[in-house]
Amino acid sequence: MSAFRTSGPARFGQYLALVAYLVFLAFPFLWLISTAFKPAVELGSPHPTWIPRAPTLDNFRQAFDEQPLLRAAGNSLLAALAAALVAVLFATPMAYVLARHRSRLTAAATGWVVVSQAFPFVLLIIPLFLVLKNLHLVNSLAGLTAVYVVWSLPFALWMLTGYVRAVPVELEEAAAVDGAGRLRVLVSVTAPLLGPGIVATALFAFITAWNEFFFALVLLKTPEKQTLPVVLTHFLGAEGVADLGPLAAAAFLATLPSLVVFAVIQRRITGGMLAGAVKS
Repeated sequence: MSAFRTSGPARFGQYLALVAYLVFLAFPFLWLISTAFKPAVELGSPHPTWIPRAPTLDNFRQAFDEQPLLRAAGNSLLAALAAALVAVLFATPMAYVLARHRSRLTAAATGWVVVSQAFPFVLLIIPLFLVLKNLHLVNSLAGLTAVYVVWSLPFALWMLTGYVRAVPVELEEAAAVDGAGRLRVLVSVTAPLLGPGIVATALFAFITAWNEFFFALVLLKTPEKQTLPVVLTHFLGAEGVADLGPLAAAAFLATLPSLVVFAVIQRRITGGMLAGAVKS
């Protein structure tokens, strides 16, 4: 009998815990969808229901009428795609060096990468603002994208380092014997095998930038340049009272790009996770 085989009650308990965890994760999103389609009368009811009694699209129409959601979504998409692309382009060769040339220096660099993720946003925002101000990048999508790249690069580097270590060194040595240089080996041999890991890393950088709020709030002041998370706060009144229906509709639309991207490339992500977990 396999050492990993569990008894019936234990397996039932595992499945029950998994279902409970999935319900816990899905509850906020399902309630968000329900709220987005409820009319104002139901939103103010003291007895809320899961399924709207009279579903309506008025919240979506009102959300687009009140705020420039399409323009804000375009700004978020531009910043997120650029940040993901640049982060992967920088992280891939850096991860290769950390994975293939192990030393005290690379170990210290890897440790610093992990530690840097613990720095709070508030601690970094003033130095970042001053640097961007000197570079004339405050209140610009280019400056915000640069911040997103710097913020997502350490974790992207840490992820890709594990994927590079999973690629057998023998493949690179064989290519080197055939006359390929270091750059050619990286581009023609290692990079194709890193496909799932690169996709997973790019998705992480994209979602991080797409959902980010604090840096965008501080660095972008012109309404035409604000991203979608910042625009969502405009549905809150002066006294903190939320326009619940349009806010839920706009928030639901804001979650769709991440869900669609994840659904399309989930197989590659799964492959990347398995590849990164196995070392030669």
